[in-house]
Amino acid sequence: MTTTTKFSPAALLLSLIAFLFLFMTFDVEAAPKISSNYNKVKNGYNFWLVEPEGGVSEKKPVVIFLHGASLCGTDLNKVRRYGTLAAVEKGRKIDAYVIAPQNPGGSWSPSKVMNILNWVEENYNVDSDRVYVLGMSLGGYGTIDFAATYPDKVAAAMAFCGGGTVKDLSGLGELPLWIVHGTADRAVSVSQSDRVVEAVKKSDGSRLYYDRISGWDHGKPARLFYLEETYDWLFSHRLSDKNRPAARKFALSSETMRSAYAGLNHHAGYQGSSSKGAAKAKKTTARKGRTYASRKSSKRRA
Repeated sequence: MTTTTKFSPAALLLSLIAFLFLFMTFDVEAAPKISSNYNKVKNGYNFWLVEPEGGVSEKKPVVIFLHGASLCGTDLNKVRRYGTLAAVEKGRKIDAYVIAPQNPGGSWSPSKVMNILNWVEENYNVDSDRVYVLGMSLGGYGTIDFAATYPDKVAAAMAFCGGGTVKDLSGLGELPLWIVHGTADRAVSVSQSDRVVEAVKKSDGSRLYYDRISGWDHGKPARLFYLEETYDWLFSHRLSDKNRPAARKFALSSETMRSAYAGLNHHAGYQGSSSKGAAKAKKTTARKGRTYASRKSSKRRA
C-alpha cells in the first residue's frame, strides 16, 4: 500500500522561506568583504578595502585604484561611483585585495598611498610580489607618480587620461606600464601623456605600451576598469619576473569596450552610478580637468 504525504500550504511556505534564507546566506558569505577605513593609517588617506572572496588562506595580490578629481572630498562613498571598487560591487570577480583611497583634494601623494599599502601588507596575507596600481584623470597622474616613485614595489601599472608631475620619471622604465589617452580629451590634454611617454622612452621604453586613441574623450577609458582583461593583464606580471617584461596587451577595439559591462549588475553600488549622478560627475571632472590641464606641467595637479 502506497502512502502519499501531503503538505499544507503553510508548511510549503515555510519550506520556501527556509530555502531562500539558505540561498541568501550562501550568497552573502561568498561575496567579497568591503570595509571602510577612517583615520586608520598615519599620514595616509581614508580608504576602502576589499578582501578576496573565499577566504585568505593563501597570499593574494593587491590592486590600488586611484580616482579622479570628481571623487575628491571627505565623503568616502563617492569613491564607489566608478572604477575598480565599483566594478567589484557590480560583480566583477577580482581575486585580490583592492585598496581604494579617497583624496580629499590636491594631487595624490605617493608616500601617503605607500603608507596605506604598508599597513595592508602588515595586517593581511598579501603577496608583495604582485602589487598593481591603476587610475584615471587625477588618478592617472597619481598612478604615474606612485609608480615612478616606487618602481621596486609596483609589478605593473595602468594610467588612463592623466599625466605625471614628479620631476624624475625615469623609474617608469623599470616596470610594465600601459598608458591610454584619447585625442579628443578636453579635460586633460593628450599632450600630458605624450610628455610622460617621451620621458619613459629616454630611460627604457621596452616595457611601455601607449594607446593614443583618435576620437576618445575623457570618459571613454573608464570602461577599462570593468573589463576582466584589464586585471588579467595586470596579474600576469610579478616583481620577481626576470627582466620584468610586459605581457602582450589586449586590443582596445570597439567590440572589447562595448563588452566592458557584460554580466555585471548595473544597479549595484553607489547611487552616483545612476545616469543623473554619472552626468554630474562627468561634468565636474571635465570642469576641474580643464583647470588642471591649463596649468604648467611642472605644477602639481589637483
